[in-house]
Amino acid sequence: MDFRGLDLNLLVMLDVLLEEKNITRTGERIHLSQSATSGALSRLRYYFKDELLVQVGNRMVLTPLAEDLIQPVKDLLMQASLVAHRTSAFDPATSTRRFKIELSDYVATLLMPTVIRNVYREAPSVQIELLGLTDAPNELLERGEVDFLILPEDYLAGSHPSAKMFVDEYACVVWKDNPEVGRKVSLEQYLRTGHVSILFGKQRSQSFDDMFLSRSGFTRRVEVVAMSYSLMPHLVIGTSRIATMHRKLAHYYTRHLPLRMLDMPISMPKIVETVQWHQYRDKDPAHRWFRGLLLRAGQELNAAVPSSQTA
Repeated sequence: MDFRGLDLNLLVMLDVLLEEKNITRTGERIHLSQSATSGALSRLRYYFKDELLVQVGNRMVLTPLAEDLIQPVKDLLMQASLVAHRTSAFDPATSTRRFKIELSDYVATLLMPTVIRNVYREAPSVQIELLGLTDAPNELLERGEVDFLILPEDYLAGSHPSAKMFVDEYACVVWKDNPEVGRKVSLEQYLRTGHVSILFGKQRSQSFDDMFLSRSGFTRRVEVVAMSYSLMPHLVIGTSRIATMHRKLAHYYTRHLPLRMLDMPISMPKIVETVQWHQYRDKDPAHRWFRGLLLRAGQELNAAVPSSQTA
């Protein structure tokens, strides 16, 4: 096959460059010095007979040809990755594959201990890397930098295969000895009581329950903002505050901490947690095996803690 002298390793650098539009950040991501990255860019410019990246005002922009190369380069590298991992059969017992999963701390807490125990039993040399959700979680999946993305189904990109894992809903959590909240909490009490809430990422994005309440015309008294779901239940202990969180996670923590779980005083949509993977990995035997572990763990969680269960 004739690649007209193109070194295919340069495409890895080109893929990052097309995304970053910056030589320094590209070098940092692929662990090359700035001079080596600049040299690679020069070779790519010579090959494509195009500048690819040009200065416009105070920023760097892609040329029209570079824009046209974004998806073909991603597709080619993804296919190359599949070829590199392709074998005639997949044997979990001897595999040394590494799987990267992007997910929330909520799902990681509930799901991954079961998955990791099963991986340890079936495939002791398989490695797992868990990554927290970014401000743009679908981008890592699109670039092929993670194997799986787990998000509520409404937040997934529609261009890749996915499967439902489990269903959840929201509940309130209070300190077990909270003197101000009884067996139920009214909407009026819910709104006037102090809350522990959460914001996500560098952009400090709101949680779904915050957005839903705002759209419904309700405002909570948020007194503490946490950085993760798993921290929220700890922050109501010894206070009269309320934390609004996923019922399955609340159920988990009421078994380990001095907490009580209450029904929400307002009806909210259920959460359907869904796993998504890149379309190019759909038929990969190793991927199918790992997907099976994820889906079985989700089914077991659904059966163990139904979304309608109350404390």
